[in-house]
Amino acid sequence: MADDVAAAIERVRRQRAIGLSQAVNELIRAGLVTQDKPPTPFRQRSHDLGGGIDFDNIVDTLETLDGPSSS
Repeated sequence: MADDVAAAIERVRRQRAIGLSQAVNELIRAGLVTQDKPPTPFRQRSHDLGGGIDFDNIVDTLETLDGPSSS
């Protein structure tokens, strides 16, 4: 058993003054309830960086950011 799981079981046992199997069952039930909720959809936040750099051509972009290459 993983250390964090054992610690969670022991914490529940002490807080509620219950036995090992009851604490395990309560933690399992709590985990099952949270799985029933749909996950929050990922939303990518974007910001307008202006039109200063064209990222479509990587060579031109690097030259703009780093300066002309010496070769």
